Amino acid sequence: MKRRKFFQVASIGAAGLTLAGSCSNIRDKNKDSVNAGSNNQAPVEPPLYRKSIKSTFATGKIKSPGDTIIVALIGAGNYGADLIMEVANLKKNVRVKYVCDVDDTRGGYIIEQLEKIQAFKPAKVRDMRHIFDDKEVDAVFIATPEHWHGLATIWACQAGKDVYVEKCISHSIIEGQKMIEAAMKYERIVQCGTQNRSADYGLTARDYIRNGGLGDIVTVHVMELLTGPVPFFEKESMEPPATLDWDMWLGPAPRVPYSVSRHKSWGYYWDYSGGSALANGSIHQVDFARMVLGDPEFPKSVYCTGGRYLFNDNRDVPDYQMAIFEYDNFILSLQAGEFTPYLAKTSNAVRYGDSFPEWKQNSTKIEIYGSKRMMYLGVMGGGWQVFDKGDDPDNGGKIVAQESGYYPRLAHTTNFIDCIRTRNQPNGNIIQGHHSASLAHLANLSYRSGKKQLIISPESETIVNDNYARELSQPKYRKGFELPEVV
Repeated sequence: MKRRKFFQVASIGAAGLTLAGSCSNIRDKNKDSVNAGSNNQAPVEPPLYRKSIKSTFATGKIKSPGDTIIVALIGAGNYGADLIMEVANLKKNVRVKYVCDVDDTRGGYIIEQLEKIQAFKPAKVRDMRHIFDDKEVDAVFIATPEHWHGLATIWACQAGKDVYVEKCISHSIIEGQKMIEAAMKYERIVQCGTQNRSADYGLTARDYIRNGGLGDIVTVHVMELLTGPVPFFEKESMEPPATLDWDMWLGPAPRVPYSVSRHKSWGYYWDYSGGSALANGSIHQVDFARMVLGDPEFPKSVYCTGGRYLFNDNRDVPDYQMAIFEYDNFILSLQAGEFTPYLAKTSNAVRYGDSFPEWKQNSTKIEIYGSKRMMYLGVMGGGWQVFDKGDDPDNGGKIVAQESGYYPRLAHTTNFIDCIRTRNQPNGNIIQGHHSASLAHLANLSYRSGKKQLIISPESETIVNDNYARELSQPKYRKGFELPEVV
C-alpha cells in the first residue's frame, strides 16, 4: 500500500513546525473602513508566516509549579465564564486577575465565584488594552465574538501575553496568517479552542488510519447539523444601552447603529462571524478530521452551495451549507445547518462515559471511508468505531476496532497552562488552528462569490481563478482597529 503524504505527522504544515510538546454587505463601502490590501493578481509566493516558524521558543522564563500564573478573561459570556471557571478549578496555581467585557451586565457572577475559589477578587474592565498594559499578566483567554479574535490575539502577543483563543480562531485567512506571525515573532504560546486536539482517542484513531486499518482514504464526511429550524426576527436599530460600549464591541467591524439582534445574535452576520453552524460549530469536526488524517494543509479547490431555505428573514448566513474540498488523494465534504430536530449532539452520558453515540442520528459525527473499512469518529467525546461488512447484511456491519473517548476540554486547558510553564508548543497550536479555520473561510468565499468552485494555491494560500472571491477575502477594518501590516 502506498504511503500517502497526508499521513505524515512528524511535522506541521509546509513550514515544518515540529511539535515540542504533546448576503448582506459583501462589498462593504463603509467610509471609515480601510482595506487590508486588495490585489487582483493572485500571489505566487508563500505567506510570510512560513518563513518565521520556530519549533521551540528561546525566550520566556520556564515557570515551576510553585510560580503563580496570572491570567485574564476577555469576553465574559456563557462560554467564557465556563472556560475561566474551569481554569480556576484546575488547582495549578493560576490566579485570574481580570474579567474583561464591554457589557457591564456580564461578568459580575463570575467575579463572585472566582473570589470564592482564589480568595482574590478579579478586577472588572471594559477595554482589553488595560490588561495588555499590565506586565504582571502572563496569559489571556479570548472568548469574544469571532471578529475580535485575530486582532485581540495579535495585541496580546505584542504585549508579551500567551493566548488561549476560542474558535473560530480568525475571521479571515489573512488574520490567521498574521496571528501566526505574531506568535512566532514574540514567541508566545497560542492555544486554539479546538479542544479535540487534546483527546487521547484522536491519537489512537490517527494511528489506526496511519497504519492502514481503513485502507486508502477516499472520502471524509463532516457534519454539523444542529436542531432547528430556528426562527429569527431582526430587531430595529436603537440607542445602545448605557451599560454597553458599542463602539468597542464593534471593534474592527463596520460602524453600524446598535441592534439587539447584532449584539445577541452576532453569529448570523458576516461582519462578526463565519456562520453559527459552519465556522463557529463545525470547525471542531473539521479540525479533528484533519488531525486524525495527519493534518493535510490547504485543499486544491472548494465548492460551497446552500442558502436560506426555511425562513425568509434578514440573516446573512445560510441555514444550510454543503462544501466540497478537493485534496490530492481524497475529498472532504462538510454539511452545516440548523434545521434537524431529529438529530442530536453526543450526550453527556457518552461524553463522560465509555459508551458510543447512536451514529445514525448523531448531528456532529465524522465519517471516514477507506478502501477497506469505514470509521465513525465523535467530537468532544464519543470515541471511534470501525465497521466492516458483516456476515449477515440484514444485521448491519461488524465492529472490528473501537475506542471510547472522554470530553477533552479539561485536558485542553490543562495543556495550555502546562505549556505556559514549559514553553512547549500546545496541542492546539496556532498553525493547525489557522489551517482548519481557513477551510471555513474558503467555503464561505465560495458561497458568497456566487456558489463557484474556487481553485486554490496551497503554496500561497490564495484563490487563483476568481478576482471577486479574492477581493472578498481581503478583510476590512475600521480606523483604530486595523490589522497591522507588520505585527
